[in-house]
Amino acid sequence: MYGLARPFLFGLDAERAHALGLASIELAYRSGINPLLARKVEPLPASVFGLNFPNPVGLAAGMDKNGAHIDALLALGFGFVEVGTVTPRPQPGNPKPRMFRLAQHKAVINRLGFNNEGVDVMVRNVGRARRKQGLLGINIGKNKDTSNEHAVSDYLYCLERVYPLADYITVNISSPNTAGLRELQEEQSLRRLVGTLREAQEALGAQHGKRVPMLVKIAPDLTDEDIEAIARVLCDLSVDGVIATNTTVSRMGVQSHRLADEAGGLSGAPLMGQSTLVLRKLRTRLPDHIPIIGVGGILSGADAVAKMSAGASLVQSYTGLVFRGPELVHECVEAIRRRRDHSSSSAVPI
Repeated sequence: MYGLARPFLFGLDAERAHALGLASIELAYRSGINPLLARKVEPLPASVFGLNFPNPVGLAAGMDKNGAHIDALLALGFGFVEVGTVTPRPQPGNPKPRMFRLAQHKAVINRLGFNNEGVDVMVRNVGRARRKQGLLGINIGKNKDTSNEHAVSDYLYCLERVYPLADYITVNISSPNTAGLRELQEEQSLRRLVGTLREAQEALGAQHGKRVPMLVKIAPDLTDEDIEAIARVLCDLSVDGVIATNTTVSRMGVQSHRLADEAGGLSGAPLMGQSTLVLRKLRTRLPDHIPIIGVGGILSGADAVAKMSAGASLVQSYTGLVFRGPELVHECVEAIRRRRDHSSSSAVPI
């Protein structure tokens, strides 16, 4: 069904198509015709961060910024859906147009800028969701007009508000579309920010009687020294996990495209190699008890398997859904299932 709708959607402005696509998924879910959008995904349980996922394939943050379509998106077969990025106060994001398709490269450039209705709206939306299948991650950030010196206050506010509702929480310090945000990945800044949030996480766990895992999402545009420093901080502070990676400011592979000079983060197929390289390097520098979610450039089952082979415990897609539609979810789960079955059959009994 998506194959029929895609030419129409691709004829629209990318952000308008995004909104219409979400509305269509919601309508299909509410009317009970969502099986026409995606094949049923059979369970492939994965235990990560102390959570039990129905399958290891998730939807990355950015698709549903306000948590308004959680049930409809989970019904596509995802093992988990991550909503956000959400900020303490509503903000409109950057001026339009701010999302661009590079169709021949299976890529998107966006400079949305954390456009969202604020954490209070998110909390209400999540509270209304039935969440009968799959787990929920909530991605938190800071408002554009909050300085980096005061960023921790924004993250703490969001952390406290979403903590009772989330299965896990992601700290987004890696979007290229909020000026200066990536500076929070610098070692000392990262140590101060994550250290404060870790203390709050433990206090909230005691308060609510449950411990919600907290992950950190990093950029793909990192040197080996950056990766080494980030790994050192995350290990020292015993974070629950990492998401590798966000979008890239590089234009490698799309330099000749007429839209290549548009500002923003590039996602999709051209990101696959760099994001997987960062994932692999990070995996070698982190202890086994800190899992990684691999995201960036997954447009096929083979791509999902490549992320797992590089050290991911779970994977996420977003731009792949734009180009492939919901069928991608089933394809990725089945490819990972075949990999798991092959690994089990190849194991030498002791």
